[in-house]
Amino acid sequence: MSTSIRLVMENFTLSFLILGLIVSGISLWRQKRPRNAAVNIEALFAYFLLFSVGCSFFYNFIMHSFFGETAARYIGWEQSPFQFEVGTASLGYAVVGFLAFRGSFGMRAAAVVGPSMFLLGAAGGHIYQMITAHNFAPGNAGIIFYTDILIPIIGFVLLGMQYQYQRTPQAADNDQSQL
Repeated sequence: MSTSIRLVMENFTLSFLILGLIVSGISLWRQKRPRNAAVNIEALFAYFLLFSVGCSFFYNFIMHSFFGETAARYIGWEQSPFQFEVGTASLGYAVVGFLAFRGSFGMRAAAVVGPSMFLLGAAGGHIYQMITAHNFAPGNAGIIFYTDILIPIIGFVLLGMQYQYQRTPQAADNDQSQL
């Protein structure tokens, strides 16, 4: 059991992505049928923002701000005062993710663009570390590296799909109350 908990916590970005998919599936299952594409995208995107941005970055804030030594060791780095700065940046992204859960399209765009730049930059840093320092620690070259690329892709796809299938304000209000 402790091995499973450790696996979930060490691979938190994937864990929160999966949890968001499960919760969005439950939300859709509870809704009246028939559902249209806009309703499906709304549920997927809302819970993606809540879990993969809000909760994931909040967890990152806690780890880098309060457990910096553990976080650094997992990434294969030395503890640094910059851990706290990464933590507070993560807190900012978490707050935007939480606000975007039920926010406007503009808020959702911000919740995708900002964290995506951070994650893609982190992925570039991981690649650099793999090549120059041969750092293949799990927090540098494992699931975290892959989700640093996958989460932005998913975010931009969902953002584009929501833009494409935007509904009238009245329909959006009705659908929001069903989630």
